[in-house]
Amino acid sequence: FLISIASVILFRWLPVPVTPLMLMQCVKQAFDDKRDVRLKKDWVSLDEISPDLQLAVVCAEDQNFLEHYGFDLDAIEKALKHNKNHKRKRGASTISQQTAKNVFLYDGRNWIRKGLEVYFTFLIELTWNKERIMEVYLNVIEFGDGIYGAEAASQHFFKASAKDLTRNEAALLAAVLPAPRKYSAKAPGSYIKKRQAWILSQMNNWGELKYEQETEEKK
Repeated sequence: FLISIASVILFRWLPVPVTPLMLMQCVKQAFDDKRDVRLKKDWVSLDEISPDLQLAVVCAEDQNFLEHYGFDLDAIEKALKHNKNHKRKRGASTISQQTAKNVFLYDGRNWIRKGLEVYFTFLIELTWNKERIMEVYLNVIEFGDGIYGAEAASQHFFKASAKDLTRNEAALLAAVLPAPRKYSAKAPGSYIKKRQAWILSQMNNWGELKYEQETEEKK
């Protein structure tokens, strides 16, 4: 319990060197003949990541990110109603929840892991600000098989740094996030192109992502 709290406090300031999910994926890659063992990551500060990518992931993954305290209750309610009547399930995880899962936990769908996700989400929302949550999220999230973080993804897919991503490239990276090992930003199919176009339209409607302004409104 004390170690979990201490680790959250430490990662409020320190870069996350590696995560359990990254290591678990390396093990799976090693035992899969169709996959290469690969772990590409390069930590950069938030001001070294394009504002367009920050906005793109908010539009794609969690449009209430600046307003909620870790959990989007409206999205959860809508997902529950949708999942009762559809075979294709809809998730409602926020960027904060995804960050908690990716940094501190293992992959899985059981209730124990979900409970731990709630616990760590509460801790990071309590001790980190939204900028830090976004910074960690964009440095550990998987954008492709063994490719973690905005900088590694930008270099791998576009031969550019994360701060120099175009608006279209940012939307394309955000489009593959629900299933980065199934879809590719390098060779996007029709579904990803449609999702990219939708994200771009949401970005245009949103405008600029302003952490401080939203924080003040939230207070």
